[in-house]
Amino acid sequence: MARVAIVGCGAMGSVYAGLMADAGHEVHAVTLWADHAQAMAREGIRVSGASGDRRARLASASTTTDGIGVCDLAIIAAKAYDVESAAQATVPLVGAGTVVQTIQNGLGSPERVALHVPASRMAVGIVGGYGASLVEPGHVHHNGREVTWFGKYTDLPDEQLAQSADIWRSAGFEVALHEDVQSMVWKKLIMNVAYSGSSCVTGLTIGQIIHNPDAWRIARACSEEAVAVAAALGIDLGLDDPIGHVRHLGGRIPDARPSMLLDAIAGRRGEIDAINGSIPRLGAPLGVPTPVNDVIVGIVKARESRLGQG
Repeated sequence: MARVAIVGCGAMGSVYAGLMADAGHEVHAVTLWADHAQAMAREGIRVSGASGDRRARLASASTTTDGIGVCDLAIIAAKAYDVESAAQATVPLVGAGTVVQTIQNGLGSPERVALHVPASRMAVGIVGGYGASLVEPGHVHHNGREVTWFGKYTDLPDEQLAQSADIWRSAGFEVALHEDVQSMVWKKLIMNVAYSGSSCVTGLTIGQIIHNPDAWRIARACSEEAVAVAAALGIDLGLDDPIGHVRHLGGRIPDARPSMLLDAIAGRRGEIDAINGSIPRLGAPLGVPTPVNDVIVGIVKARESRLGQG
C-alpha cells in the first residue's frame, strides 16, 4: 500500500483517487471545490463509467494539504493556470523518496512546478481518452482510459519512476514509460489542440466534431498547425500519420466532452492559453503560420472575458 496525495482533485484527479483508493492505497484528495471535498470526506468518492461503478473511501478529502504529511506519490492534477499554487501546496508532501507527478494539458506546467518542487523528484505525466466529468459532488464519471504515460522531468531515479508507475498499474491503469518526454507531451498536445478549442466554440462532443465536416475541418487544421510547429522545433512525434492518430484516439471516446467545453458550460475559465494558445505563441518566432488556432484562441478568450459579469 502506498500513501498517495492527489492535489487538484477535479474530474480527472477524482478518477485517479477513486481507483487508487479502491485498490487499497491510502489516498488523500485535495480540491478547490469545497462541496466536492465535503462529499468525498463524508461518503467517499464514487467512480462510474469505463472502469465500472464503485465507491471508495479516502484517507482524507480537503481543500488544503494540511496534515497529510510526506507521501510516496504526489500527483499534481490541477489545471494549468493553477499549477504553480498547487506545486506550492505540494511542498510539505515531498520527502527524500517522494515521486511528484505533474499531469496537465498543454505546455509549460512542469517548468512552473519545478520552481517549487525539486526537479530530481519530478515526473511528467500525460493522460488521454478519459473523458472525465464531475456528475455531482462526490461522483465522477469517465468514458475511457486510453493513455497514461510518464517520463522523468530530469534525473528522477529509474527505480522510483517505475515504482510510481506500479501504483497506477495496481489500480487498473495501463501505464507506459517514455524516455523522450517532449515527444510524449506533443503527442497529447496535437490531440488536445484538435478537440479542446473546437469543442468549446461549437459545443460538440469529440465524436460530433469528427463526423461534422465543418467542425472536423477546424479541428484538423488546429492539429496540423501544431504538427508543423513541432516539426519546426525538431520534435519527433514518432507517428507516420499524426492526424490519423488524432482521429483514431478521438473516435475511441465519441461521447466525451473535453474539459475546456465542460469549463465553459460551468462558467469557469479554461486552459486555452496552455493548449491552443501555445501553438501561435511558439509558431510566431519560428515563422510557422497558425491562423486557425489564432482565431480559436480569440473566440474563447472573448467569451471568457464575460466571466463574472453576470
